[in-house]
Amino acid sequence: MSTYADAGVDIDAGDRAVELMKAHLKRARRPEVVGDIGGFAGLFDVSALKDMKRPLLATSTDGVGTKTEIARAMGKYDTIGEDLVAMVVDDLVVCGAEPLFMTDYIAVGKVIPERIAEIVKGIAIGAAKAGVALIGGETAEHPGLLEEDEFDIAGAATGAVDADKLLGAEKVRKGDVILAMPASGIHANGYSLVRHILATEKISLDTHIAELGRTIGEALLTPTEIYSLDCLALYKALQDSLHGFVHITGGGIADNTVRVLPDHLMATYDRSTWALPSEMGYLAQIGKVPQADMERTWNAGIGMSAILAPLDADRALRTLSARGMKAWIAGVIGERTGSAGSALVGTYQLR
Repeated sequence: MSTYADAGVDIDAGDRAVELMKAHLKRARRPEVVGDIGGFAGLFDVSALKDMKRPLLATSTDGVGTKTEIARAMGKYDTIGEDLVAMVVDDLVVCGAEPLFMTDYIAVGKVIPERIAEIVKGIAIGAAKAGVALIGGETAEHPGLLEEDEFDIAGAATGAVDADKLLGAEKVRKGDVILAMPASGIHANGYSLVRHILATEKISLDTHIAELGRTIGEALLTPTEIYSLDCLALYKALQDSLHGFVHITGGGIADNTVRVLPDHLMATYDRSTWALPSEMGYLAQIGKVPQADMERTWNAGIGMSAILAPLDADRALRTLSARGMKAWIAGVIGERTGSAGSALVGTYQLR
């Protein structure tokens, strides 16, 4: 006789994980959520969208890549969920959409209820920071495909924006300034390079790095900054003078900025206006990573940029400062003179 448990799947453990999650999920709600977690589908009341002239739904999906391996190796699971929320919802606000709700997917080699609850705790914390509701999800046990302590997470979110308020390349103008918001660290891109450097240089995650003031593992698990509410505050305060956002993820500052520019314009960032995060500087130095490769792999210290009319730059900075976000003017939009759509000039300092 063969049972599902013999095959490596523990249904009772899955049920216990759901019970442990519920305490954390309470913080990841909005008034529009209908019902509780546990049904076959999450429900969200979108009747408020009737106030929009032409409501558009925006959607985004993502994961956190091999940063999960750092969390697994460190045995620390309560922050990786914040990375997931950030990677998903901050893509939505680029077009001006307000993130409304999201769902998650957690795949594990073996369901350990307390570990699943810790992951969901991080997702719930991130959702609260982003103002998005977590209305459902799935935990899947994959014995034989994943080792017992291995896992992966992904998520999808939906937002809404009125069509006449949509942000995009057609709104960006020559002379616009680029307002930068600092990254909290490496965020959730480029961890394959991080892990390659650590393995090549034989540096363990529990190695204390003096210039970081903590272990390299602790630095690498710093959660990704969540910018959605800061961006929406700018969007509300600046109205027509805000022309676009850039979420700096894989591909770095230059490649991501090009995605929101018209073909005839280019962006120039001045590296001397900000400092390279110390963990990036450390890893680039010990790994002998070429600067060009570093800047296409990691965010180089900027997590989100806003493109806006120069006359409203001071108001934008004050708006973000009031929210505790220390932004700065990092560049300008000009006429495109060659094949490159974005350029970085100057020299970094180190934090």
